[in-house]
Amino acid sequence: MSLSELCVRRPVFTTVMTVMMVLIGAVSYQRLSVREYPNIDEPVVSIVTRYPGASPEIIESQVTQVIEGSVAGIEGIDVLTSSSRSESSRITARFRATVNPSEAASDVRDRVGRVRGRLPDAIDEPIITKVEADAQPIIYISFASKRHSSLQITDYLDRYIVDRLKNVDGVADVTIFGERRYAMRVWLDDQRLAAYQLTTTDVENALKGQNLELPSGRIESNDREFNVLSRTGLNTPEQFRQIVVKRADGMLVRVGDVARVDLGAADERRQALYNGDDAVTLGIVKQAVANPLDVSKGVRSRIDEMLTELPDGMTGEVAYDTSVFIDRSIKAVYHTILEAVIFVVLVIFLFLRSVRATLIPIITIPVSLITIFAMMFALGFTVNTLTLLAMVLAIGLVVDDAIVVLENVHRRIELGEKPFRAAIEGTKEIAFAVVAMTVTLAAVYAPLAFSTGRTGRLFIEFALTLAGSVIVSGFVALTLSPMMCSKILKEHETHNFLYRALEWVFETITATYRTLLKGALVIRPFVVVATILVAGAAVVLYSNLKGELSPVEDRGVIQGFGVAPEGSTLDFVLRYAQKTQEVYAKIPAMKSTFV
Repeated sequence: MSLSELCVRRPVFTTVMTVMMVLIGAVSYQRLSVREYPNIDEPVVSIVTRYPGASPEIIESQVTQVIEGSVAGIEGIDVLTSSSRSESSRITARFRATVNPSEAASDVRDRVGRVRGRLPDAIDEPIITKVEADAQPIIYISFASKRHSSLQITDYLDRYIVDRLKNVDGVADVTIFGERRYAMRVWLDDQRLAAYQLTTTDVENALKGQNLELPSGRIESNDREFNVLSRTGLNTPEQFRQIVVKRADGMLVRVGDVARVDLGAADERRQALYNGDDAVTLGIVKQAVANPLDVSKGVRSRIDEMLTELPDGMTGEVAYDTSVFIDRSIKAVYHTILEAVIFVVLVIFLFLRSVRATLIPIITIPVSLITIFAMMFALGFTVNTLTLLAMVLAIGLVVDDAIVVLENVHRRIELGEKPFRAAIEGTKEIAFAVVAMTVTLAAVYAPLAFSTGRTGRLFIEFALTLAGSVIVSGFVALTLSPMMCSKILKEHETHNFLYRALEWVFETITATYRTLLKGALVIRPFVVVATILVAGAAVVLYSNLKGELSPVEDRGVIQGFGVAPEGSTLDFVLRYAQKTQEVYAKIPAMKSTFV
């Protein structure tokens, strides 16, 4: 007994099996991650090293060249780039797509560790990180206030906002742009230093030696013990002014005698603007496997709660949310899928001219599309524009097998067989043809999955999703379709006026095609020449087409990047950034600007 015959004789078994397939696919869909496109980025490892006070020349010779020379020998590196700027060195190693990112980062750490002894002692430890496309913020939230300074805004965000946002499901990190953190700033007077015969190092050593918090132990007695708390840390400008730098002729020279001490920002070389006003902006970085739509929904819900708790005069607003475009793109594809289903149903009904017969192939569409989510989940795929595009194309393919089975079963019923027997024998006649057609269609798309490079990684999910949908449809056509034919199709079905009218149309089309075919056989040389001309024109047109990895899309966002000359101050950069912002602000459709 074949599988098709078993399914016809055991309709309950067939129904339960189909329902199980749909349920597994539905559960898998809920667990699939959502992206705009498949992850096609090559493994990238960055090495960032800070050397406070060093010029670009020193950074280049003593840091960048040393690390770059050691890292360059790692196997699998495709491109190695570096930049040396004031106080900072950045080296980026882009590996081939076949290299495991974790192994690449491990190799880089090993090579950097080998030359650590050759680097200056005063540098900060090199920071080695794997750079991923998902490691960039997907949501920017700007906070501004007319009553509070950037220092106060940063302090409030750090205390009450950042940690709560990090607790949102799917959030990996929260970065702060334009932050200003409190620090004690000591402005030295060079003339006073010279008068007291002091140097900058003397003041630095005094600050390090007298601004300490050391463990002081405990006091023990027979019954109790007490922890000793030594308040040696300095917190106010006045306390810092009282630090003794040296003794001169019996007099104490304090920091306040040679410097001005103020409470200010630790770093005043960064600033953020939102719509032209000073702002502090939070960037939400999602986890690599997190659904950006769920992250955006969770963050927005949490932000709505926290905005009501902001101090008087402080405001917050979502400046930019990349998930909006992803959401619109996914919804557009879902809308396309719905339109495709509707048109496929109409076409099937137009040719079959029977509601009962139309119902059979139509059911294979949701069964095949929902079941394929299980395969996508097993292979680690995501719901993205390309996998959904594969489903749009699959809608027209998954019904083919069912239509072939239906047509043959319906033909045998018209010859006088009972629907039950016609379903069994009709499916047996074309089972091999259905299998061959299914395998052929899958074989057309599956090879795309074996393409190499970025193109292969881009289309592997598309190809296997489409091929998987076709294979599932073939299985459904040999199991569910014959069972439904045996239960739904009638033995003697009367035809209405619409059926007879369309039958005349189809017979006319058939007769016209027969006439054209006979004419083409008479002028065979002309047909061959026309075919060659069309093929040649296709080659010429193809050679003149422009090529790109993916279509250019209008996301409604303009990004401008600029690099100022070496040694430029914040005010210099800010001045030109504001001029650029003024140009953008003149665009009528401009909603907001973020610098």
